[in-house]
Amino acid sequence: MKSNAIVIGAGIVGLATARALAIRGKKVRVLERNSFAVGASIRNFGMIWPIGQPDGKMYERAMLSQSIWKEIAAASGIWHDPVGSLHLAYSDVEMEVLESFRDTVNNTRDYTLMSPSEACMRSTAIVQNGLKGGLYSPDEMIVDSPTAIKALPAFLHQQYGVEFIWDTHVQQVETGKVYSGNKVFEADEIYVCNGPDFENLFPETFAALPITKCKLQMMRMGVQPNGWRMGPSICGGLSLTHYASFSAAGEPLQRLKQHIEDTMPDYVKWGIHVMVSQNASGELIIGDSHEYGPTHDPFEKSFINDLILKYLSGFARFQEEKITVNWNGVYAKLKDGRTEIVTSPMAGVTIINGLGGAGMTLSFGLAEQLIAGNYVP
Repeated sequence: MKSNAIVIGAGIVGLATARALAIRGKKVRVLERNSFAVGASIRNFGMIWPIGQPDGKMYERAMLSQSIWKEIAAASGIWHDPVGSLHLAYSDVEMEVLESFRDTVNNTRDYTLMSPSEACMRSTAIVQNGLKGGLYSPDEMIVDSPTAIKALPAFLHQQYGVEFIWDTHVQQVETGKVYSGNKVFEADEIYVCNGPDFENLFPETFAALPITKCKLQMMRMGVQPNGWRMGPSICGGLSLTHYASFSAAGEPLQRLKQHIEDTMPDYVKWGIHVMVSQNASGELIIGDSHEYGPTHDPFEKSFINDLILKYLSGFARFQEEKITVNWNGVYAKLKDGRTEIVTSPMAGVTIINGLGGAGMTLSFGLAEQLIAGNYVP
């Protein structure tokens, strides 16, 4: 049976695209090579993270995504926690970055600079020794990625009639047709949303793009005793150098970057910045690192995890700190500063990819803008 649209990939980008099509009355099929999504969409913090996006179209897209996440969570019962975020400063220059950033974006964002005592009132996990202060944002939200991504297909099917066809490896795409073994699926529109695997379907397109692959390492600490909740997701000063939004801080950020390069070369080399969030069951999600290149070894580097945990202990401590799970993930990342790939290699076929580590934050907004016809590259 012919569909109005086929989406290849049931990760967050594919799910967001399926939703944006289906709410407009399209008959949508999603083809996924696995029995459920197992890639980068479930190997992350579960953070919807507008604070990391620079002012303008990216911040607006992130806030649109956040509103869609809230709408879906309310309608489906998917667990979510709008806890906000707290960036902590343990040096004068880190505090200067927070102050400069807040002052620069004050007209567009509702952020609060906090004294050490005010910050510690937000979370009892915070290390008080040496704390200079913090920046609180109410915008950030947590979902439990593995359960949310697994629950979304059932919701999209029930609510909008989206059909999911699992264990279906797509081998070829052409205008109006998708091939999997001896099966042919037909549709007016085809959207390729299968992460770095799109290299296999469109190798020439992939090779022509300034694209690489990023490997990250993350960990999970066990359930915290007595139902303890951390409060906002917490970040250390390294995160100020990771997210593009903080470039608005100007000269203080450049001084912080230089200080980190001079004093923490291993953290720079392995792309480490450290954040922690808490999932529905009370476990703590910790990470992460960033290794870039076309091919990565499948094994974790234990010294990277040690570096992450060492830095974490400088700004947050917990009652239960036993690591229960380690993992790594890989996602596609553009090298030229662009924030996504939206390209059409042939008539009726659109590739949506390359959101880097911001898929949970940006996918719903990007897909909504694209399908609504108001996407701005």
